[in-house]
Amino acid sequence: MRTRPTLSWTSADAPLPRTSSLDELTGVVARGRVAVLSGAGLSTESGIPDYRGESGSLRRHTPMTYDEFVSSAEGRQRYWARSHLGWRTIARADPNDGHRAVTALRDGGYVRGVITQNVDGLHQAAGTTDAVELHGSLDRVVCLDCRRTSPRAELDRRLRAANPGFTGAATRINPDGDVELPADVVRGFRTVPCETCEGVLKPDVVFFGENVPRPRVEQCYRLVDDAEALLVLGSSLTVMSGLRFVRHAAKAGKPVVIVNRGETRGDRYAAVRVDRPLGPALTELVSRLGADRGRTA
Repeated sequence: MRTRPTLSWTSADAPLPRTSSLDELTGVVARGRVAVLSGAGLSTESGIPDYRGESGSLRRHTPMTYDEFVSSAEGRQRYWARSHLGWRTIARADPNDGHRAVTALRDGGYVRGVITQNVDGLHQAAGTTDAVELHGSLDRVVCLDCRRTSPRAELDRRLRAANPGFTGAATRINPDGDVELPADVVRGFRTVPCETCEGVLKPDVVFFGENVPRPRVEQCYRLVDDAEALLVLGSSLTVMSGLRFVRHAAKAGKPVVIVNRGETRGDRYAAVRVDRPLGPALTELVSRLGADRGRTA
């Protein structure tokens, strides 16, 4: 019978010091049955910026909110014009060493499940096909009226046909697939309705101010409950949708290990805090564990 690591936290204590050493991280993951919670910082090495890092997009960009999208035709026009370009950039992005390392740890039996806050599909592209997409995926579109879902590529073809003279050029990409565009370019963009019911189309992602579907939240809680430790990768944990799983694991006495550049909102719950670039750190972890050679559970 496995025993959990003798790592602990106290919410009243100051966060433990950050380290660049992987020794404690390796010890936790070596025991297996780890749940992973990943954030935008894991995808920065694929060319997709995060929200809150040193060059994070929230320093310059206000993401679309759910209320604005559902209540404003102008807001939807602005979103789809900008996302029409931004999605293509994200769709062309390739998984990086960090995504591949998570897959190797999953295949090697060390990681039991993956929860990602990202909407870029890069975990799946790297081979972790069962990753739970907490905030949905830009690859899908949902009708707010009939609830039909359809591939984003299908909508992309329709938007191209509706906007043959669209000459916008993507400048700065954001994690939600949004880009910066001049107002005059946005005003000339034509949106398209649902092909089934003529309803309003929305990307199948959770906007700011929107709730994650309850069944998905419960699925994530089950993954944490079934794990012996929680490994947070590249997330500032600023929003409650991810932080709640850190709190849940810590309350249950399970070690929380955070690998991130800079501080996070969950630091006080962490038994280990590693401050290193994700790709190199996770590649080294895989090598230390021999997960690149596989493991039988």
